[in-house]
Amino acid sequence: MTRMSGPSAPRTRQIAAAVVGNALEWYDFVVFGFLSPVIARLFFPSSSDTAALLLTYLTFGVGFVMRPVGAIVLGLYADSRGRKAALQLVILLMTVAIALIAFAPVYASIGVGAPLLIVLARLLQGFATGGEFSSATSFLVESSPAARRGLYGSLQFVGQGASALLGALAGMLVTRYLTPEDLDAWGWRLPFLAGLLIGPVGIYIRRHLDETEAFRSLAKRLGPAAEFRELFAGHARGVAGSFLLIVCLTTAYYIVLLYMPTYAQKQLHLVADDAFLAQVLALAWLLLLTPLFGHLSDRMGQRPILFAAAACYLLLPWPLFTWVNSDPSFARLLAMQGALCTVVAALYGPTSTALAGQFPVGVRSTGMGIAYNFAVMLFGGFAPAIVTWLIRETGSPIAPAFYIMFGSVAGLAGTGLLREAR
Repeated sequence: MTRMSGPSAPRTRQIAAAVVGNALEWYDFVVFGFLSPVIARLFFPSSSDTAALLLTYLTFGVGFVMRPVGAIVLGLYADSRGRKAALQLVILLMTVAIALIAFAPVYASIGVGAPLLIVLARLLQGFATGGEFSSATSFLVESSPAARRGLYGSLQFVGQGASALLGALAGMLVTRYLTPEDLDAWGWRLPFLAGLLIGPVGIYIRRHLDETEAFRSLAKRLGPAAEFRELFAGHARGVAGSFLLIVCLTTAYYIVLLYMPTYAQKQLHLVADDAFLAQVLALAWLLLLTPLFGHLSDRMGQRPILFAAAACYLLLPWPLFTWVNSDPSFARLLAMQGALCTVVAALYGPTSTALAGQFPVGVRSTGMGIAYNFAVMLFGGFAPAIVTWLIRETGSPIAPAFYIMFGSVAGLAGTGLLREAR
């Protein structure tokens, strides 16, 4: 089993700084998904609302094509120059990308140049985010005390959940308090402008991180070629298991946590205000539960919890989506999201520590980054576009359940390949 070296005492300030920076980083990434219906109207005008939304989701997905590139380049950088250096570079790149979106002229102003600017920003976002998960996870796990790595590792997904919550709150506020005309004219820019705080705040926070003891004590740092040889020769099982588990988690994130407000408006015909309110409440519940499951994994191990959660994730979506669509309402949407977010929290809690435990320090960021970002590129980034297409082609609003169930099967297989981290 792979052992993870680390300090004997927790570094609360360092870990809190990493989580806050991670949440700020992901906020701008997910708010694009929440505001996709507005962006579709302004940047991808079409005679069909569905076609415009599909183009917007494809633009959302194209950023994921760059994520494996960012994972490799920034993962190698983190394993050679350190976790702190990689985290600082990532947040700087993301700031530039968000500024491009926040100030982009709409299609009516400059024509085809408008969607091209959005695509460019998404590519840069994808590259930067490709290095975020592995660098931040390596930092969190290596900075935590040995007996509490599950709890501290879970904070990686608390940061991601917080970003989704902030994005949902931003979407709820602008849809509740702005008229549709004001929202299209200037209101949609407000959440992105707020996200520009990641520049001064995020960079300041990450400048004051200390490099992890595990990285500082690394006796030998491999070059790129040697690192790839060690990674795929000695840790292929860890890469495969991590990839399959992230397929499960990425369907959860991009369908349950990101796509559902749009689904509630387009398929359940609920008002935007109710859709976002249900999402905010469910995400708050997710944030409460995730560290509890991380703490539980310190006592029980990661694999038993992941197996149980993936099994529930297979069994629940079909009856829940059927029940909600039989009589759509805010109460039923909230109940479904609460149940699904409970399962997602059980998946999230142990995952970061489980993945970090598959790789030694010298190849940890690269190994996690490759497994994570290839899975997200293939099955996460285009998930909203895929389920939108499935609903249109099948005529069934239950189609997202099948995509979630597919992810759960991958999660069960991946958990079977993982070694229990010690």
